Amino acid sequence: MTTMTILAMIDPVTLASIAIFIGVTAAAWLVIGRVSGEDKPRAEARLDMLRKGNSSAGDSGESAGDKQRKKNEALASVLEKATSPLADKVQGSEKEMSQLREKLVNAGFQRESAPIVFKGIQLILSGVGLFAGGVFGMVADGFSQGLVMKAAAGIVIGFAIPKLLLEHLAKRRKEKVFLGLPDALDLMVVCVEAGLGIDQALRKVAEEMLKSHREIGEEFGIANQQLQFGRTRAEVLQALGYRSGVDDLKQLASILIQADKFGSSVATALRVQSDSMRTKRRQIAEEKAAKTAVKMIFPLVLFIFPGIFVVLVGPAGINMYRNMLQ
Repeated sequence: MTTMTILAMIDPVTLASIAIFIGVTAAAWLVIGRVSGEDKPRAEARLDMLRKGNSSAGDSGESAGDKQRKKNEALASVLEKATSPLADKVQGSEKEMSQLREKLVNAGFQRESAPIVFKGIQLILSGVGLFAGGVFGMVADGFSQGLVMKAAAGIVIGFAIPKLLLEHLAKRRKEKVFLGLPDALDLMVVCVEAGLGIDQALRKVAEEMLKSHREIGEEFGIANQQLQFGRTRAEVLQALGYRSGVDDLKQLASILIQADKFGSSVATALRVQSDSMRTKRRQIAEEKAAKTAVKMIFPLVLFIFPGIFVVLVGPAGINMYRNMLQ
């Protein structure tokens, strides 16, 4: 019995499932080998093992925040290794990559390879969605138009999930920066009025805000490092507004640049900006409180009113039914 005869006797659905399984297994094996470092030379692999051993030996005296940061860096390095072979395939236009980089920076991902990693994750999840949709379509509809529709839906869902998650992370981080900015400005006003310069005030605010508003502390810490590296104050403040994506912080950067340029009082400008931001935050809270009554209508009508109706009208309806039977 030849090989062609054996293949002809196998069901096409079973044959396609076997082919898909072999393809996915081979791709997973390559990715695991790439991530684990088995494709590296032996000397480089031993150096990595020694480096990891030294880092684990010093973990005993570190805080929880430092350990979490190291875990995030390790995860980022693993994702970079996994997506680096896809860099040429996922590279988009310059405008598209610039917009993606801005969105990633607003969400807190500031690595140089973040756009490539994001595009690689999108490509990998699209492949997973294609595989899941294809398997589900074969089981449900067989080889028909439904299989193509489900596979296409899997690709779209896998491609859209990272984008939706990134938008959610960027929006949440912007909100945290906006809510914590008035406190940072008050602290900066205190530092400036105490005689510190803007550079020293940024350093002090970065140290103190890490305890209460970590996002603000990280942004001001990056600005302080850039100042130490020799960048001009105007460039650092503009980059601060660009990274955060918050309009109020961009406004603050412009105010500080103008105050530094024309020699006006920095403390007065910071105090005015802090008062305006607190007013805006209070107005947002009042707006949300005013919308609460409208938002409560739907759960009241759908969940609470039916229960009250049953409790109040139910006994009367039962009595009426018994009287009609008598």
